[in-house]
Amino acid sequence: MKVLVFVKATANSEQGIFPPDSAKLFAEMGRFNEQLVKAGIMQDGDGLKPSSAGKRITFTDSGAPVVVDGPFAETKELVAGYWVWNVKSVDVAVEWAKRCPNPMPGEEGTLEIRPCYAMEDFTDIAPKSEFEREARLRKQVARQQKAKSKAAPARKKTTKQKRGRAKAK
Repeated sequence: MKVLVFVKATANSEQGIFPPDSAKLFAEMGRFNEQLVKAGIMQDGDGLKPSSAGKRITFTDSGAPVVVDGPFAETKELVAGYWVWNVKSVDVAVEWAKRCPNPMPGEEGTLEIRPCYAMEDFTDIAPKSEFEREARLRKQVARQQKAKSKAAPARKKTTKQKRGRAKAK
């Protein structure tokens, strides 16, 4: 079962303010992500820039889509980051989420877990042709990702990264 785990935004994250001891947060989250990867659960994840860097597109049946620039109100309803997990059940996702370090040190951090639909959930309402299209598109995306990973050149270390590595030795 695929679930999305959202890290809810706070007033500070919406202002782009990181906690004073960000190095500790990155280390704790890095260890947690390693555990998720080793367990075969984590498929993807990232932090999101504040909503001031985002856009919303609103659709209605009565006109063209409307684009609204961020920031957006109601910080508690916004997302500051996410994971995509593959788990056996929502209960398993909850157990993993409880192991997460507070994503917003010094503030109340909140994770929200949302199960994803699978095409199989729509067998009673979606035409068979849509199942075929979905399978075809998934194969195409997999081929594109494979091609990108083969074409991606090895990243060179920046001078700052080289200095940091030298200091660590």
